[in-house]
Amino acid sequence: MSKHISSLLEFLDNSPCNFLAVDSCKKMLVENGFTEIDLGDKWQLSPGGKYFTTKNDSAIFAFTIGSTPVADAGVRIIAAHSDSPCFRIKPHAAMLAEGGIVKLNTEVYGGPILYTWFDRPLSVAGRVILRSGDALRPVTRLIKIERPLLVIPHLPIHFNRGVNEGNPLSKQKDMLPVLCRITEAAEKDNLLLDIIAKELNVATGDILDFDLMLYDTHRATLTGLNNEFVCSGRIDDLSMVHAAITAIIEGSGTGTTRIAAIFDNEETGSGTKQGAASPVLANIIQRICLAQGGSHEDFMRGIARSFMISADNAHAFHPNYPEKFDPTNHPAIGGGPVIKINANCKYMTDAHSAAIFRSLCEEAGSPYQYFVNHSDVAGGSTLGNILTSQIDIEGVDVGNPLWAMHSVCETGSTSDHENMIKVFTHFFN
Repeated sequence: MSKHISSLLEFLDNSPCNFLAVDSCKKMLVENGFTEIDLGDKWQLSPGGKYFTTKNDSAIFAFTIGSTPVADAGVRIIAAHSDSPCFRIKPHAAMLAEGGIVKLNTEVYGGPILYTWFDRPLSVAGRVILRSGDALRPVTRLIKIERPLLVIPHLPIHFNRGVNEGNPLSKQKDMLPVLCRITEAAEKDNLLLDIIAKELNVATGDILDFDLMLYDTHRATLTGLNNEFVCSGRIDDLSMVHAAITAIIEGSGTGTTRIAAIFDNEETGSGTKQGAASPVLANIIQRICLAQGGSHEDFMRGIARSFMISADNAHAFHPNYPEKFDPTNHPAIGGGPVIKINANCKYMTDAHSAAIFRSLCEEAGSPYQYFVNHSDVAGGSTLGNILTSQIDIEGVDVGNPLWAMHSVCETGSTSDHENMIKVFTHFFN
């Protein structure tokens, strides 16, 4: 197994939700000489310096300062997102059912394939907000409970004989996970908070709030006769996050400023302060320009000279459903990075930006493919066209092909991941 694939598997296992994904990125960056800076501080940036900053604990922006000012060389950007479809735990989550069974009240985040979450060992990860001496500055702690705590049990086929002919699901009724069995009703009070407090070694009364998600405890693994596939949750879009962070670490280019921008909340439309629809990336680029002694005019000149790769995974041709794919533009899993095109501008790709990425692939020695939706099948959007509402930058939407996107366990290709890192690193060089 190559170092990149070994690193990817570890990254996926350590990143069960957006907050832990950003923490995993931070650890990779710190180990490779990047310095954390706060958005609230005055920035002192040096040519050749390597920095990163975070937003909301769930978005991270790593950058290296080029020797040539942004106004003259522009910026090279790779964007990806830290979040994946999942279940979020609601406040006052414990619900007592017949027989002393406690289930948790949850809310669906994004668009998961619901039935893939049944009958799997699940646990809890996210962030917990703790009381401090300053009401405006509470303490944030990350949490990942390693052992399986929950399961969403499926109704047996004996009670639903038509389950294999179609099974409409209620998110509020069918998808609630079971936590435990208790003997006294009063035991459910503060049950979840007590579990969190014990895990973090804090007092239950100090817990003010939380952002907690369910995750599948199965580990990322390789499969296929030749270990050519990787199976894991959250490959969309953590594989592109891993590739972008790896590329900015391993890239050797020093002339142009480079940014790996990892946003949150792409799965729900990006409309948050840490999402791609916010001005956070534009603000960071402007601050880099100002730290170089530039002006707003220099920022605008730099944007005109910049290029962005928006990296979000693509749909691989499915051998059981060929009718769902465009007859001439259906990328094969293992066939290389995918250039994503949409006539209605759901992607930012046009002929010019697609040609640039194709050339990058050719120079890096990587294969490449194209994805266009079947004309009778509506597709989604991603970061690229959303970012252009904030920055009028040229760019291309790309990604590696996956099977079962938004399943609790997706499948990608090891060779595609290696090739995407190769192309990203060449772009940053």
